[in-house]
Amino acid sequence: MATRTSELVGPVDPAQKFDVDALLRYAIANVDGFPQSPSLFTVSQFGHGQSNPTFLLEVHCGSVKKYYVMRKKPPGKLLESAHAVEREFQVLHALGTRTLVPVPKVYCLCTDPSVIGTPFYIMEYLEGRIFIDPMLQDVTPTQRRAIYDATAKALASLHSTDVDATGLKSYGKPNNYCKRQVERWAKQYLVSTGEGKSNRNPKMLDLADWLRQHIPPEDSLGTAAGLVHGDFRIDNLVFHLTEVCALEFFHMLLICTGYMMISSYALASACACTSMFFLRKSLKFLLLCNCRIE
Repeated sequence: MATRTSELVGPVDPAQKFDVDALLRYAIANVDGFPQSPSLFTVSQFGHGQSNPTFLLEVHCGSVKKYYVMRKKPPGKLLESAHAVEREFQVLHALGTRTLVPVPKVYCLCTDPSVIGTPFYIMEYLEGRIFIDPMLQDVTPTQRRAIYDATAKALASLHSTDVDATGLKSYGKPNNYCKRQVERWAKQYLVSTGEGKSNRNPKMLDLADWLRQHIPPEDSLGTAAGLVHGDFRIDNLVFHLTEVCALEFFHMLLICTGYMMISSYALASACACTSMFFLRKSLKFLLLCNCRIE
């Protein structure tokens, strides 16, 4: 069953609260078209899977209502290179202004932590549907095929992006993408476990060693670089509210952009897209989809 984006919002987590008045002042001054004398400004928080806290901004001015989305870094000490909203904004702006990749329009980036405590950016809000279950068991076979086809089309538009023409040439290193991901993940695991933290699982260390030994040869061949999305999945896409039967009428919005990188190994995004089919029997996935554990 699809979930509307507006159904995923709720009260702001107490641990994530910030100065709403300061955010309003910043938005009035920096977001093009933002009401200058709003009669009401409310903030709620999205509850579906973001590494960076994501909020819905609702602003009223007379009879006019406008909605925006704000993404920010979490508070506190963060792992190195994690939660890079600045990079999110950079790639969204480049794709939105220079390509046909379906991404939201971004309005502004604030790197001054004195405003609300951490860097953040503001982008447009689009009401749509999210399919949390990638098996799409609640739609017809015809609709399911159209959704899968549209997902592949969106991924293809990302992979075919000319990184030089979009100004993203310096966004990342194309070679050894998989190797760098494994080493970064292993380093982050070591930093976040042991010595007064969560217990370190030897099987995770064995997994890191196995991954190091099975890096795809194509990872270092130096072939043409392109953009990849390390978490490209159906549940990280927003689909049009009603248009599900005709492929040419699909509109999708990439909403999880913190994992966008440059790589010469484009299959990385395809692997991420299909990973949920292999992981769907895990405890986490069963709980996510409200399935009963046998």
